[in-house]
Amino acid sequence: MGRERVKTHTNFQLRKCGKRSLVVVDDNDRISQLPDDILVDILSLLPLKEAARTSVLSSRWTNLWKHTPSLDFDTDQSLLDRFYYEDELLESEKRKYVKWVNSVIKSHESRTLKEFRIRFHLDRSSRKTITRWLQFAFSRQVERLELDIQNYSCSTKYYCFTEKLLTLKSGCIHDDPRHMLFKSSLKALVFKSVILNDGAIDLILHNCPLLEQLIVHGSREISKLEVCGSSLKLKHLEIAGCPLLKSLKVSAPRLTTLIVLLNFKGLLLENVPMLVNVSVICCSDCVSIKRIFDVVLSCCISQLQTLCLGVLGLYNTLPGDDNSGEINELPKMPKLKKLVIEYDGSGHECLSRLATFISLSPYLEEFVLQFRWCKLPREDRQVKDAIIRSPHHHLKIFKFCGYYGATNDAELIKYILENCGALEKITVDPYFVWSRDKLVEETARKNARQKLAPQVPQHVELVIL
Repeated sequence: MGRERVKTHTNFQLRKCGKRSLVVVDDNDRISQLPDDILVDILSLLPLKEAARTSVLSSRWTNLWKHTPSLDFDTDQSLLDRFYYEDELLESEKRKYVKWVNSVIKSHESRTLKEFRIRFHLDRSSRKTITRWLQFAFSRQVERLELDIQNYSCSTKYYCFTEKLLTLKSGCIHDDPRHMLFKSSLKALVFKSVILNDGAIDLILHNCPLLEQLIVHGSREISKLEVCGSSLKLKHLEIAGCPLLKSLKVSAPRLTTLIVLLNFKGLLLENVPMLVNVSVICCSDCVSIKRIFDVVLSCCISQLQTLCLGVLGLYNTLPGDDNSGEINELPKMPKLKKLVIEYDGSGHECLSRLATFISLSPYLEEFVLQFRWCKLPREDRQVKDAIIRSPHHHLKIFKFCGYYGATNDAELIKYILENCGALEKITVDPYFVWSRDKLVEETARKNARQKLAPQVPQHVELVIL
């Protein structure tokens, strides 16, 4: 007996596992014999345009892609970079991008969305279009929403998020954002180059009880922010590039990861018993490292497993440069496994003092130094104070970004080689951040091969990038 051919209509409905579509297929085409929901899951793993192309395979595949729960409207980074210099190209590609998103939204049939992502160079001129996209996402009970506008223009042209979107019901916007009509199903929210104010974020936290991840980059109206609440399910909080933000108070019992670009004087942490991953970057000059540890991180320093500490600004000093006693007063980090230090300097700073951070972290396994220096030529600096020998038994990986081969570079690596008996790998990256100078980088590589390589024991892998 032959199988019955089933026609696919516009009112196509997914068939669950165990209820396979009855279609005539080639005996070798076993994938088409899978249940619809499994095929949709497979399509959701493909880039959106590739998933849409499967509609031409056969009538069986015509509407399957329209039910994918993930709509990721990504754009190639190389194209986004060109927009910075080519205005005509930007306008042409913008029209194509808007048309693409609109066409997909118009034909999409899934009642719910796991992900909705916009990544393109847009601005306030597209505000009505962007708002319609967000309305669509919220009406489909989106779980992860990302609006990455990639805007290089003046911040006055940024898209402004309207709080009324958070009171959607059946795709309509209501006048009073304080009148809750439903609770959003959002679990992750990412806004980049989008204008938000303090009230909008407060409303997001209030209206999204399932929210676990909140990322805000480049918002120009946030000034005073409180992320507090015993019922918050927030696990990941990331705030960066918000120049008017003067204070941030965080009290979130489930928070595990915090990434903040903010003046340390305005950051207050309370009730963060699960916080284990912290990345804090300070943009102010002459900030005491001791203050960072004693004031900002005091409530969580003993539980941290990963710490990324950024010290930006040419006048910032490494611990101990101006007060040799200060570094000895820093608290221990008994659970720290990975340490990343991002340091901007002239290039002549005494890097061997960073060894103290290793001794403060007895179970540290990975240490990454990103040294962004700006002055050429790099002068050799005489190390005034000998660093006290302190054997370390767990450090396995050391990566040095910004390596040049000057005396201060060599002293830090020498300390690590002599004191870290469990060391397995050293990576030196000569990438010169301030100016991609191939001659400078090649000089650094030459120094690494001639001066550093002979010092590295055979059991330690040396990688020169």
